[in-house]
Amino acid sequence: MANRGAAAGKLTVAETFSNLREQGKTAFIPFITAGDPDLATTSKALKILNSCGSDVIEVGVPYSDPLADGPVIQASATRALKKGTTLDSVIEMLKGVTPELSCPIVLFTYYNPILKRGVGNFMAIIRQAGIHGLVVPDLPLEETALLRSEAIMHNIELVLLTTPTTPTDRMKEIAKASEGFLYLVSAVGVTGARSNVNLRVEHLLREIKKVTDKPVAVGFGVSTPEHVKQIAGWGADGVIIGSAIVRQLCEADTPEEGLKRLEEYTRSIKAAMP
Repeated sequence: MANRGAAAGKLTVAETFSNLREQGKTAFIPFITAGDPDLATTSKALKILNSCGSDVIEVGVPYSDPLADGPVIQASATRALKKGTTLDSVIEMLKGVTPELSCPIVLFTYYNPILKRGVGNFMAIIRQAGIHGLVVPDLPLEETALLRSEAIMHNIELVLLTTPTTPTDRMKEIAKASEGFLYLVSAVGVTGARSNVNLRVEHLLREIKKVTDKPVAVGFGVSTPEHVKQIAGWGADGVIIGSAIVRQLCEADTPEEGLKRLEEYTRSIKAAMP
């Protein structure tokens, strides 16, 4: 096995879910865009999310053409890129902060930055930065073989996505190949807070649970404590909240006020988690 790097000694994503399952708890997984409003604030935000009881944190690498992201996260990535945020600067920031976090970090990035660095090299870099997991939303199952083998070699859990339109046979294959957890996209379309959670999610969760015992986390459109309770009640192992988290930081007048809002919002969501 490759050097476990800065992520050694911490629970993996799969172990985190396993522990929570034993306690009958649902994982709280916030998503944050690195570099919005700046990387120093991202570092502070990660510490706040960690201290407020996040179980896993997703960190988005800003990208110029984020196919899966809705207006809030797209705008957030654009601001971060304008500030000069790069994959390298995100990795440097994470190197500094991951030793202070008790929960595992999952990096959310599109495939191009990985390809640019070479898949094996990229995995080694993120492992050294203390990252445990990886989500690559624009890579279909058929093209994940190289990524999966390099991820396994570097002890990185490659999380795959399934959607409401994924056929059952394909969903089975995705579930089999996914590590850490299976990411259930709750709605057709892009990320973004919605007033209601798609009621098909309850049915989808039941279908997925028939074919895998891997944990399933629901994301896209989750924003309120009521959503969280509803999704947990349907049997999800985890709830992912992105746009609503990003909004706390970006709608504030100052980074300090944004961090305060982030803490209040995170505590309200965590309090709703079973």
